[in-house]
Amino acid sequence: MPVSFGIKTSQISTSYVEVLRIWREAEEIDAFDSAWLWDHLVPMRGDVTAPALEAWTLLAALAAMTRRLRLGVIVTSNRIRPPALLAKMAATVDQIAGGRLVLGIGAGYARSADPTITAIAEREYGAHGIDVVPVREAIDALAEALTIIRRLWTEAAPFDFAGAHYQLAGAICEPKPTGPLPILIGAGGERRSLRLVAEHADIWNCPTRGDIDAYLTKSRILDEHCAVLGRDPAAIARQVQILVGSDPADAAETREHIRALINAGATEIVLTPLPPWPDRLPARLAEEIIAPLL
Repeated sequence: MPVSFGIKTSQISTSYVEVLRIWREAEEIDAFDSAWLWDHLVPMRGDVTAPALEAWTLLAALAAMTRRLRLGVIVTSNRIRPPALLAKMAATVDQIAGGRLVLGIGAGYARSADPTITAIAEREYGAHGIDVVPVREAIDALAEALTIIRRLWTEAAPFDFAGAHYQLAGAICEPKPTGPLPILIGAGGERRSLRLVAEHADIWNCPTRGDIDAYLTKSRILDEHCAVLGRDPAAIARQVQILVGSDPADAAETREHIRALINAGATEIVLTPLPPWPDRLPARLAEEIIAPLL
């Protein structure tokens, strides 16, 4: 599978105008295949009152203002929007984008053995009246959500759904996406979450922050889940995000890191520069990081 590159504009402490500037600049550079947002309602660190643009309304605007890039959210939290509503939103954005949407989704933050993760979940979800649930419950809800979303996109007749987490009566999604809509799942849990990736995903986002050994371990486990399910593991693209700075002196180290990930099997690299973004940032990333790797 050929390697592709994307850019992610985490929309914290920035504006619509600035995000649109980066996306439009990236669209004019062939080295970039995709552009992405993140899905948090408040900043995860620092000043909780800093600006934080909502992902899907922003994505709809960006879909209307671009023409070429694949686009999506890395990754939509399944805790924030009911899956039938998300399926409708995604189908609408895909219509606006002319078939360029990738639905990125994950279980979302949950009550974890890691107190830092639990505190982040409580900070974000508590501010918006969203329950913070145990990890198992969040993963089980994601499994139901993926089934519901697929059915809404493919079934013509209204249907009922009686799950442990979601109950639907006469569910239908019209209009549907313009065509088969790829699903990207961000997941790292080795026993249950990666099995969902093997069952449902066209793209796997590995949430290891580019750690090579962790990536290799989880990629191998994903292959094992695919073997159990009888699915070709090569059918699932492997995506990794890399934080990048604006200092050109860091470019050589970043290139070597990406080269190692590609050698380990990564097929999609998403460069994530944190705001504020300098002038010509996409061009500089393409020139200093992507071009020497091609």
